[in-house]
Amino acid sequence: MSDIVLSFTEVVKTYPGTPPVESLRGVDLAVRSGEMAAVVGPSGSGKTTLLNLAAGLDRPTGGSVSLGGERIETLPDRRLSGLRAHAVGVVFQRFFLLDHQTAVANVADGLLYRGVPPRRRKAAALEALDRVGLSGRAGHPARVLSGGERQRVAIARALVGRPALVLADEPTGNLDSATGDRILALLHDLNAGGVTLLVITHDAHVADACGRRVELRDGRITADEPAGGRA
Repeated sequence: MSDIVLSFTEVVKTYPGTPPVESLRGVDLAVRSGEMAAVVGPSGSGKTTLLNLAAGLDRPTGGSVSLGGERIETLPDRRLSGLRAHAVGVVFQRFFLLDHQTAVANVADGLLYRGVPPRRRKAAALEALDRVGLSGRAGHPARVLSGGERQRVAIARALVGRPALVLADEPTGNLDSATGDRILALLHDLNAGGVTLLVITHDAHVADACGRRVELRDGRITADEPAGGRA
């Protein structure tokens, strides 16, 4: 059985317009189980498009994207929604937490589309919060948490369903440098525990902290090499 959890094969993504915008231009990429890889590039390089395709939030115009062994361009919407719910977790830069809900309720929401009963959702959410070192804040509303704590809640929500792949979109982008370093250390610890991570970033420090660095420019991969190791 292949250990590839995400693959792009000659992927093209074009957005309509006058003229059309070709955001990805023949991208080939494979992420293996247990990797921690960074995708870097300037604004407009195609990073967000790659993230949306990797998360199953969009479909390629050409080529093939395989997530968890399923080609997303061939799936009907309902099957694709189910695949997203089971195969991938996403950590967004802006957290997207519900301020009035507790940390544990926000994390449990990550299982809403899996049909998991409420009691099991809460138990899994508490376990995920413990993995990110935040079990002591489980009952606190998101609005009273610090930026670093909110990002930990967001990471726990991505982990709660134990997906094959976790995508992190600028995970330190809204944090000060010290808090960002703590989040990076957490991601390393999770990766060491078997979590597969693809980190989208423009920050060279974040990229250097990953095991692999993939550079995008003008919709093409221009470099794919081992990163500098933990910064």
